[in-house]
Amino acid sequence: MRFADEDVEVVVTLPNHGIGLWMVGAFVLTFVGTRAVTRLIRAGRGPFRNVEVGGTHVHHQVYGILAMLVAGAMEFSYRPDTPGVQILAALFGAGAALTLDEYALWLHLEDVYWTREGRKSVDATFLAVAVGLLLVAGFNPFSDAGQGATAHLTFAVLLLVNLVFSVGAILKGKTATGVIGLLVPLVALVACLRLAKPDSPWARWRYPPGSRRAGRALRRYPPGRRTRLDALKDFVGGVPRQ
Repeated sequence: MRFADEDVEVVVTLPNHGIGLWMVGAFVLTFVGTRAVTRLIRAGRGPFRNVEVGGTHVHHQVYGILAMLVAGAMEFSYRPDTPGVQILAALFGAGAALTLDEYALWLHLEDVYWTREGRKSVDATFLAVAVGLLLVAGFNPFSDAGQGATAHLTFAVLLLVNLVFSVGAILKGKTATGVIGLLVPLVALVACLRLAKPDSPWARWRYPPGSRRAGRALRRYPPGRRTRLDALKDFVGGVPRQ
């Protein structure tokens, strides 16, 4: 928006009204609400029931995918201003929550919602929230603000190096830190330099059975290893105790 009066020109830049917060907030609220409803359905309490069409159970990820498709199509087609953009951001966040809440289902192609494998949905949700909050906080290493060819080349090299570190961390079985490392480079570097998990692709390629590194990996990450974060994920996901 520009205001001009003779030799004076004032440029006013409108804020984005916290669009990222709308998206992340809707994501968190939808995930919490979805987990509460699914627990009530499982316990047979309250008015909620599974939705079936022609004898086929309709998973809530279907609604999530539709919500994201609608939000994306509306945003790209109309580029609405306030309050439309906030509504679409919230719709997209809610759709993403419904979809990622059943991430384990579309990963395994079977209904593992209440099993140990179903905890992958909680993993994906926690990771999505962490990345969303980092973006809202302004972490954006992909923004090239340099001037001149040398600055652009330096930025491209640093971005490539950080990408290598992030891929290395993921190959070592540290997916969460690898993805977060895309936004916070130091995280990717530390994760890439540390010991790989024994079931990771890196360990299969670089840690021969019986080698010292394979032994260290097994001692660091023994089978059945549990952390407090794992216990929290089981609690949130409602995984049955064994």
